[in-house]
Amino acid sequence: MIKSPKEREATRREIGEYGKKLMLSSQVVELCEQVATPKQEEFLLRVLSNELERRERNRKSRLLSKAGFPTFKSFSEYEFTAIRFPPALSKEELLSIDFIGQKKNLVLYGAVGTGKTHLAIALGVLACEAGYKVRFYTVTELVLKLSEAHKNGTLERLVRDVKGLDLLILDEWGYVPVDKEGSQLLFRIIADSYESKSLILTTNLEFSKWGGIFTDEQMAAAMIDRLVHHGHLLMFEAKSYRMTHALMRRNAQEETPQEEK
Repeated sequence: MIKSPKEREATRREIGEYGKKLMLSSQVVELCEQVATPKQEEFLLRVLSNELERRERNRKSRLLSKAGFPTFKSFSEYEFTAIRFPPALSKEELLSIDFIGQKKNLVLYGAVGTGKTHLAIALGVLACEAGYKVRFYTVTELVLKLSEAHKNGTLERLVRDVKGLDLLILDEWGYVPVDKEGSQLLFRIIADSYESKSLILTTNLEFSKWGGIFTDEQMAAAMIDRLVHHGHLLMFEAKSYRMTHALMRRNAQEETPQEEK
């Protein structure tokens, strides 16, 4: 099939666009205009397209690997019915992950086992697939890493690493008390993240009790102020998924012998 001049021009534009994304010079298009046949241009376009796709797959794989998720989670069959969304954030807006580009925070509040961590990880996976740099920590894990880095003289390196993220996920916020040094180090991360990246926190602790966990009422208030100023609070009002299903299994086991009689 013979290509028209307009079709060849469109192919060369695509080659030029792929070349820019792959950091190639404009000479690629110039050579096509000077010496390439239509078939050679089609072949080159396919090669550049495949290479760009390969690089994108590898980049997303690296981002997912570096994120440190404890397990992979998606939104397949995820139930949103028990989540109370704030007026300024809909389910559709949440799944668009636009809040990351806007450097807004999410506080996921509710009882243990209601799906907060699942939602946080699934959003983190979406972010990685969109090309964002993400890191997942439990609060206990992060405080331990910060304390060890402080003792080893590598704190600034760790802080720079966290500063370079687009999204930081902190799981189990307030589940375990944090000592004074740990609270100060954690506050530095929150303060450095303010208006520079997005945070997702999962917690079962209401704001009024944060002071008792972080040993300092003023520091806790300052953390809340930074998190809430550019943030959304999602309320998880369901019963524990794990507890409900454990009870269902137990009830099924108890009923089975009766049905057999």
